[in-house]
Amino acid sequence: MYQSVFARPAAGRVKLSMRIDHDVSDATLLLGKQLGVDCCYVWVKPEQTTADFLTRLRSRVEEYGLELYNAGNMDLGKCADIILATERRDERIEAFNRFLRELGKAGVGVTTFTFEQVPTGTWNSPQPATTRGTPTRHVAMDDVAARPHTHGRRYSEDEIWDNFAYFVRRVLPVAEEAGVRLSLHPNDPPADELGGVACLVKSIDSYRRAFEIGGSPNLGMEFCTGCWLEGGTGFGDVVEGIGEFGSAGRINIIHFRNINAPLPEFHETFLDNGYMNMYEIAKAIVGVGYTGTVTLDHIPKMGATGDDTVGLAYGIGYLKALFERAYAEVEGP
Repeated sequence: MYQSVFARPAAGRVKLSMRIDHDVSDATLLLGKQLGVDCCYVWVKPEQTTADFLTRLRSRVEEYGLELYNAGNMDLGKCADIILATERRDERIEAFNRFLRELGKAGVGVTTFTFEQVPTGTWNSPQPATTRGTPTRHVAMDDVAARPHTHGRRYSEDEIWDNFAYFVRRVLPVAEEAGVRLSLHPNDPPADELGGVACLVKSIDSYRRAFEIGGSPNLGMEFCTGCWLEGGTGFGDVVEGIGEFGSAGRINIIHFRNINAPLPEFHETFLDNGYMNMYEIAKAIVGVGYTGTVTLDHIPKMGATGDDTVGLAYGIGYLKALFERAYAEVEGP
């Protein structure tokens, strides 16, 4: 009798994940259980970066049969003081290290960060774009590249790499002691420069260099398929990237997202109407034996009311079908 791979024990399989708010409702957790996701992740406020808060949230999530797989803090995980080496850099690094210790105490073993300064959250272009009638994020580099410096001057790539090395050499020993893995997200979009600041993680070679500098198994990656697809051939082949870094145990988190075309201009799409056949990515993930989380990224809204739950349910259902087929092809029934 046929049995879904997602009805079998989770060991050795990918874990589907969904985002929750720091004050997540019972209805959202119930929805996650009903959708059959395994895990969730959260962005917490600065005052919530404590073992007490994280432990209580983890316990609440577990009541619904879910796992709090990773937690991030935008104030620390995308911190201009660290990236640009302001006078507050050491203070902010120490705050990051405190957060790592609190994560370890709470039993949350993964966090995320990115080495890009984004004053408004994400680099977007104002021109409208839609995917099957749904407004979606649109980026045109002729618009983005013309914007003024965000921090008063230009920061070179060598300077940002030096700042990265300074950061990881101070946090990775703490991460190792706390038992927490750091997940480095690419620049989005993976351009050469944004707002006068050089982009650090914009290609497969960037990741290789970052891991060489870090020199620790606790430095991994948040493998964002959307960013890889944005970069196109300039970033590197997304399937080959999964093979290389998945085999090396460097992938902690996978963001699953499709777009209509690579840079210099793109808009985000539903999983099934972008330029990438997402089944090829799912098959690569299964083939490399990855057992971390796969989560939807930048979910397009659906329905007349634009309710987030409709797009989430559609995306999770599509993900489950992709991976059912991938496991059947790679491993057999």
